[in-house]
Amino acid sequence: MKQDTQGFAETGVPEFPAPAVRVPSQPRAADVDRERADSAGAVRGEHTHSEQPVPRPFAERARPVVQRASVRGQILDALRTALVTAELRPGEVYSAPALGERFGVSATPVREAMQQLALEGAVEVVPNRGFRVVQRDARELAELAEVRGLIEVPVILRLARTVPAERWAELRPSAEATVRAASSGCRATYAEADRAFHRAVLSLAGNEQLVRIADDLHRRTQWPPAGAAASSGRSDLIADAAEHAAVLDALIARDLDAVRALVRVHFAGTR
Repeated sequence: MKQDTQGFAETGVPEFPAPAVRVPSQPRAADVDRERADSAGAVRGEHTHSEQPVPRPFAERARPVVQRASVRGQILDALRTALVTAELRPGEVYSAPALGERFGVSATPVREAMQQLALEGAVEVVPNRGFRVVQRDARELAELAEVRGLIEVPVILRLARTVPAERWAELRPSAEATVRAASSGCRATYAEADRAFHRAVLSLAGNEQLVRIADDLHRRTQWPPAGAAASSGRSDLIADAAEHAAVLDALIARDLDAVRALVRVHFAGTR
Protein backbone atom coordinates (compact mmCIF):
# COMPACT_ATOMS: atom_id res chain seq x y z
CA MET A 1 0.00 0.00 0.00
CA LYS A 2 1.26 3.45 -0.90
CA GLN A 3 0.49 5.75 1.98
CA ASP A 4 -0.10 9.05 0.19
CA THR A 5 -1.89 10.87 2.96
CA GLN A 6 -2.22 11.06 6.71
CA GLY A 7 -5.63 9.71 7.54
CA PHE A 8 -6.48 9.02 3.89
CA ALA A 9 -4.84 6.26 1.80
CA GLU A 10 -4.63 5.57 -1.89
CA THR A 11 -3.75 1.97 -2.70
CA GLY A 12 -2.95 0.14 -5.87
CA VAL A 13 -1.76 -3.27 -6.97
CA PRO A 14 2.02 -3.19 -7.78
CA GLU A 15 2.51 -3.28 -11.49
CA PHE A 16 4.65 -6.19 -12.65
CA PRO A 17 5.10 -7.07 -16.33
CA ALA A 18 2.83 -9.94 -17.27
CA PRO A 19 4.68 -12.97 -18.66
CA ALA A 20 3.99 -14.06 -22.20
CA VAL A 21 0.97 -16.30 -22.55
CA ARG A 22 1.62 -19.65 -24.17
CA VAL A 23 -1.31 -20.65 -26.32
CA PRO A 24 -1.77 -24.44 -26.65
CA SER A 25 -1.75 -25.78 -30.18
CA GLN A 26 -5.22 -27.25 -29.57
CA PRO A 27 -6.87 -24.98 -27.01
CA ARG A 28 -9.72 -26.26 -24.94
CA ALA A 29 -12.85 -24.14 -24.41
CA ALA A 30 -11.88 -23.45 -20.78
CA ASP A 31 -8.45 -22.17 -21.88
CA VAL A 32 -10.02 -19.84 -24.43
CA ASP A 33 -12.43 -18.43 -21.85
CA ARG A 34 -9.63 -17.89 -19.36
CA GLU A 35 -7.45 -16.12 -21.93
CA ARG A 36 -10.34 -13.85 -22.93
CA ALA A 37 -10.83 -12.89 -19.29
CA ASP A 38 -7.10 -12.22 -18.93
CA SER A 39 -7.14 -9.99 -22.00
CA ALA A 40 -10.10 -7.97 -20.71
CA GLY A 41 -8.36 -7.50 -17.38
CA ALA A 42 -5.23 -6.20 -19.08
CA VAL A 43 -7.25 -3.58 -20.94
CA ARG A 44 -8.59 -2.32 -17.60
CA GLY A 45 -5.08 -2.16 -16.12
CA GLU A 46 -5.55 -5.29 -14.04
CA HIS A 47 -2.70 -7.82 -13.76
CA THR A 48 -4.29 -11.19 -14.14
CA HIS A 49 -1.51 -13.45 -15.45
CA SER A 50 1.03 -13.37 -12.64
CA GLU A 51 -1.16 -12.96 -9.58
CA GLN A 52 -3.02 -15.41 -7.41
CA PRO A 53 -6.77 -14.69 -7.09
CA VAL A 54 -7.44 -12.26 -4.24
CA PRO A 55 -9.60 -13.85 -1.51
CA ARG A 56 -13.12 -12.41 -1.74
CA PRO A 57 -13.35 -11.13 1.88
CA PHE A 58 -10.11 -9.13 1.45
CA ALA A 59 -11.23 -7.78 -1.92
CA GLU A 60 -14.54 -6.63 -0.46
CA ARG A 61 -12.77 -4.85 2.42
CA ALA A 62 -10.16 -3.25 0.19
CA ARG A 63 -12.43 -1.99 -2.57
CA PRO A 64 -13.67 1.18 -0.78
CA VAL A 65 -10.10 2.11 0.21
CA VAL A 66 -8.67 2.16 -3.29
CA GLN A 67 -11.29 4.49 -4.70
CA ARG A 68 -9.87 7.98 -5.10
CA ALA A 69 -13.36 9.47 -4.89
CA SER A 70 -13.57 8.42 -1.23
CA VAL A 71 -10.66 10.73 -0.39
CA ARG A 72 -12.14 13.62 -2.33
CA GLY A 73 -15.53 13.03 -0.69
CA GLN A 74 -14.07 13.19 2.82
CA ILE A 75 -12.20 16.37 1.96
CA LEU A 76 -15.35 17.87 0.45
CA ASP A 77 -17.29 17.12 3.64
CA ALA A 78 -14.52 18.66 5.75
CA LEU A 79 -14.43 21.80 3.61
CA ARG A 80 -18.22 22.15 3.76
CA THR A 81 -18.06 21.94 7.53
CA ALA A 82 -15.31 24.58 7.58
CA LEU A 83 -17.50 26.85 5.44
CA VAL A 84 -20.52 26.50 7.74
CA THR A 85 -18.47 27.22 10.85
CA ALA A 86 -16.63 30.11 9.10
CA GLU A 87 -13.30 28.38 9.70
CA LEU A 88 -12.78 29.12 6.01
CA ARG A 89 -13.34 32.87 6.16
CA PRO A 90 -15.30 34.74 3.46
CA GLY A 91 -13.02 36.77 1.22
CA GLU A 92 -9.90 34.77 2.06
CA VAL A 93 -7.91 32.91 -0.61
CA TYR A 94 -6.81 29.34 0.13
CA SER A 95 -4.42 27.29 -2.00
CA ALA A 96 -4.90 23.58 -2.58
CA PRO A 97 -1.35 22.68 -1.41
CA ALA A 98 -1.76 24.65 1.83
CA LEU A 99 -5.13 23.07 2.56
CA GLY A 100 -3.76 19.67 1.63
CA GLU A 101 -1.00 20.08 4.22
CA ARG A 102 -3.57 21.20 6.73
CA PHE A 103 -5.76 18.15 6.16
CA GLY A 104 -2.80 15.79 5.76
CA VAL A 105 -3.50 14.92 2.12
CA SER A 106 -2.05 15.76 -1.28
CA ALA A 107 -3.21 18.85 -3.16
CA THR A 108 -5.09 16.90 -5.84
CA PRO A 109 -8.17 15.76 -3.85
CA VAL A 110 -8.36 19.21 -2.25
CA ARG A 111 -8.33 20.85 -5.67
CA GLU A 112 -11.04 18.49 -6.90
CA ALA A 113 -13.19 19.21 -3.84
CA MET A 114 -12.69 22.96 -4.24
CA GLN A 115 -13.74 22.74 -7.88
CA GLN A 116 -16.98 21.11 -6.74
CA LEU A 117 -17.50 23.92 -4.23
CA ALA A 118 -16.92 26.41 -7.03
CA LEU A 119 -19.75 24.78 -8.98
CA GLU A 120 -21.94 25.15 -5.88
CA GLY A 121 -21.08 28.84 -5.59
CA ALA A 122 -19.20 28.58 -2.30
CA VAL A 123 -15.79 29.58 -3.66
CA GLU A 124 -14.38 31.16 -6.80
CA VAL A 125 -11.19 30.31 -8.64
CA VAL A 126 -8.31 32.80 -8.35
CA PRO A 127 -5.82 31.98 -11.14
CA ASN A 128 -2.35 31.02 -9.89
CA ARG A 129 -3.39 31.53 -6.28
CA GLY A 130 -6.14 29.16 -5.26
CA PHE A 131 -9.77 29.60 -4.26
CA ARG A 132 -11.47 32.57 -2.63
CA VAL A 133 -14.38 31.96 -0.28
CA VAL A 134 -17.34 33.91 -1.64
CA GLN A 135 -18.51 36.81 0.52
CA ARG A 136 -22.24 36.94 1.18
CA ASP A 137 -24.19 39.76 2.75
CA ALA A 138 -27.43 39.65 4.69
CA ARG A 139 -29.44 40.66 1.63
CA GLU A 140 -28.21 37.70 -0.43
CA LEU A 141 -29.01 35.27 2.36
CA ALA A 142 -32.48 36.80 2.71
CA GLU A 143 -33.02 36.38 -1.03
CA LEU A 144 -31.98 32.74 -0.86
CA ALA A 145 -34.33 32.18 2.08
CA GLU A 146 -37.16 33.78 0.10
CA VAL A 147 -36.52 31.48 -2.87
CA ARG A 148 -36.53 28.50 -0.53
CA GLY A 149 -39.89 29.60 0.82
CA LEU A 150 -41.34 30.02 -2.67
CA ILE A 151 -40.33 26.45 -3.48
CA GLU A 152 -40.92 24.57 -0.25
CA VAL A 153 -43.96 26.23 1.34
CA PRO A 154 -46.42 25.42 -1.50
CA VAL A 155 -45.14 21.84 -1.62
CA ILE A 156 -45.54 21.36 2.13
CA LEU A 157 -49.06 22.83 2.04
CA ARG A 158 -49.99 20.48 -0.81
CA LEU A 159 -48.55 17.50 1.02
CA ALA A 160 -50.43 18.53 4.17
CA ARG A 161 -53.69 17.89 2.32
CA THR A 162 -52.70 14.56 0.77
CA VAL A 163 -50.18 12.70 2.95
CA PRO A 164 -51.74 10.53 5.70
CA ALA A 165 -50.89 11.18 9.34
CA GLU A 166 -48.98 7.92 9.74
CA ARG A 167 -46.52 8.94 7.03
CA TRP A 168 -45.84 12.21 8.81
CA ALA A 169 -45.36 10.34 12.08
CA GLU A 170 -42.53 8.39 10.45
CA LEU A 171 -40.55 11.65 10.27
CA ARG A 172 -40.57 12.08 14.06
CA PRO A 173 -37.03 10.63 14.51
CA SER A 174 -35.69 13.10 11.95
CA ALA A 175 -37.30 16.04 13.74
CA GLU A 176 -35.96 14.82 17.08
CA ALA A 177 -32.49 14.54 15.54
CA THR A 178 -32.57 18.27 14.79
CA VAL A 179 -33.40 18.98 18.42
CA ARG A 180 -30.44 16.92 19.63
CA ALA A 181 -28.15 18.57 17.08
CA ALA A 182 -29.32 22.02 18.15
CA SER A 183 -28.66 21.17 21.79
CA SER A 184 -25.03 20.44 20.91
CA GLY A 185 -24.60 24.07 19.87
CA CYS A 186 -22.52 23.01 16.85
CA ARG A 187 -23.68 24.83 13.74
CA ALA A 188 -22.21 22.22 11.38
CA THR A 189 -23.93 19.35 13.19
CA TYR A 190 -27.22 21.20 13.17
CA ALA A 191 -26.88 22.19 9.51
CA GLU A 192 -26.69 18.54 8.47
CA ALA A 193 -29.64 17.48 10.64
CA ASP A 194 -31.68 20.47 9.46
CA ARG A 195 -31.19 19.63 5.79
CA ALA A 196 -31.94 15.96 6.45
CA PHE A 197 -35.32 16.85 7.98
CA HIS A 198 -36.29 19.12 5.09
CA ARG A 199 -35.18 16.47 2.57
CA ALA A 200 -37.35 13.90 4.35
CA VAL A 201 -40.38 16.20 4.15
CA LEU A 202 -39.91 17.11 0.49
CA SER A 203 -39.16 13.52 -0.53
CA LEU A 204 -42.83 12.73 0.14
CA ALA A 205 -43.62 14.71 -3.00
CA GLY A 206 -41.83 12.04 -5.07
CA ASN A 207 -39.88 14.62 -7.07
CA GLU A 208 -36.12 14.01 -6.95
CA GLN A 209 -35.30 17.20 -8.86
CA LEU A 210 -37.26 19.23 -6.33
CA VAL A 211 -35.38 17.64 -3.44
CA ARG A 212 -32.00 18.23 -5.10
CA ILE A 213 -32.66 21.88 -5.93
CA ALA A 214 -34.16 22.66 -2.52
CA ASP A 215 -31.24 20.99 -0.75
CA ASP A 216 -28.73 23.02 -2.76
CA LEU A 217 -30.53 26.27 -1.86
CA HIS A 218 -30.71 25.18 1.77
CA ARG A 219 -26.98 24.51 1.89
CA ARG A 220 -26.27 27.97 0.47
CA THR A 221 -28.34 29.64 3.19
CA GLN A 222 -26.22 27.91 5.84
CA TRP A 223 -22.98 29.65 4.85
CA PRO A 224 -22.59 32.62 7.22
CA PRO A 225 -22.18 36.11 5.72
CA ALA A 226 -18.92 38.01 5.90
CA GLY A 227 -18.29 39.43 9.35
CA ALA A 228 -20.85 37.18 11.03
CA ALA A 229 -20.12 35.20 14.16
CA ALA A 230 -18.68 31.74 13.58
CA SER A 231 -21.94 30.14 14.59
CA SER A 232 -25.49 30.92 15.56
CA GLY A 233 -26.24 30.92 19.23
CA ARG A 234 -27.36 27.66 20.73
CA SER A 235 -30.72 29.20 21.65
CA ASP A 236 -31.32 30.18 18.00
CA LEU A 237 -30.65 26.63 16.84
CA ILE A 238 -32.93 25.18 19.51
CA ALA A 239 -35.73 27.57 18.50
CA ASP A 240 -35.34 26.57 14.85
CA ALA A 241 -35.45 22.86 15.72
CA ALA A 242 -38.55 23.42 17.88
CA GLU A 243 -40.31 24.81 14.80
CA HIS A 244 -39.67 21.49 13.02
CA ALA A 245 -41.44 19.63 15.82
CA ALA A 246 -44.34 22.11 15.81
CA VAL A 247 -44.81 21.85 12.04
CA LEU A 248 -44.73 18.07 12.25
CA ASP A 249 -47.33 18.04 15.04
CA ALA A 250 -49.63 20.20 12.92
CA LEU A 251 -49.13 17.96 9.90
CA ILE A 252 -49.98 14.86 11.90
CA ALA A 253 -53.09 16.59 13.28
CA ARG A 254 -53.97 17.73 9.72
CA ASP A 255 -54.43 21.27 11.02
CA LEU A 256 -53.90 23.10 7.73
CA ASP A 257 -54.25 26.60 9.21
CA ALA A 258 -51.56 25.85 11.78
CA VAL A 259 -49.30 24.29 9.13
CA ARG A 260 -49.66 27.36 6.92
CA ALA A 261 -48.81 29.76 9.73
CA LEU A 262 -45.90 27.69 11.08
CA VAL A 263 -44.12 27.07 7.77
CA ARG A 264 -44.32 30.76 6.84
CA VAL A 265 -42.78 31.72 10.18
CA HIS A 266 -40.15 29.02 9.81
CA PHE A 267 -38.98 30.15 6.37
CA ALA A 268 -39.18 33.81 7.28
CA GLY A 269 -36.72 33.16 10.07
CA THR A 270 -34.49 30.69 8.24
CA ARG A 271 -31.12 30.43 9.96
